[in-house]
Amino acid sequence: MIISIGGYMGSGKSTIAKMLAAELGWPRYYIGGIRRQKALERGLTLAEYNKLGETDPSTDLEVDEYQKTLGLKEDNFVIEGRTSWYFIPHSLKIYLDVNKRAGAQRIYNDLLKSKERNEASKTDTFEQVLENVLERETSDRLRYKKYYGFDVYDHKNYDFVLDTTGISKEEVFDRVWRFVRSRLEKN
Repeated sequence: MIISIGGYMGSGKSTIAKMLAAELGWPRYYIGGIRRQKALERGLTLAEYNKLGETDPSTDLEVDEYQKTLGLKEDNFVIEGRTSWYFIPHSLKIYLDVNKRAGAQRIYNDLLKSKERNEASKTDTFEQVLENVLERETSDRLRYKKYYGFDVYDHKNYDFVLDTTGISKEEVFDRVWRFVRSRLEKN
C-alpha cells in the first residue's frame, strides 16, 4: 500500500507523515523538501520558485515525474506532497486541512525555531507568513489548474479528510491511524 498525504500549509502533513511512516516501518518521501532543495539550488525561496513555476512548468514536472516513477516501482511507503494523490492514483489519499490563520501560525512558530524551511523572503511577522501562505495557495491553484486541470485543495480528490484546526498532533495521528489501519485490514 502507498499512502499519499496532502493538505493545506501548516496542517501538520509532515508531522503526521513522519509519525505514520515510523508506525508502519515504511520509508517516507517528502516532495516539498525536494522542491525546497530545487529552489535553493537556483538561489530562490520556495515562494519565488513557485512563482517561477507559474510560467515555467519544469519546476513542477521534474518532481511530478519522480512521484509517478515511485508509484510504479515501489510499494509500502508514505509520500507527502500536494500532487501525490494525482500522480499515484492507486494510493490511499489523505488530506489534512486547517484554518488558514491557524496554519500560518504553526508555520510562523516553526520559523521562530528554525529558518530551514526556505519559505519566503519575508517571514519576520505572523502577518507576513499569513500573506505568504495566501500567495502560495493562489500560486498552487494556478499552476496545478494550468498544467493538470485540477484544484489541489478540492476535498473530493481524497479518501480521508481531516481538519486539524484546534486538535493536537496526537489526536490527528490517532484519527489518521485508525483510518489507515481499517484499510490495511481490508487488504
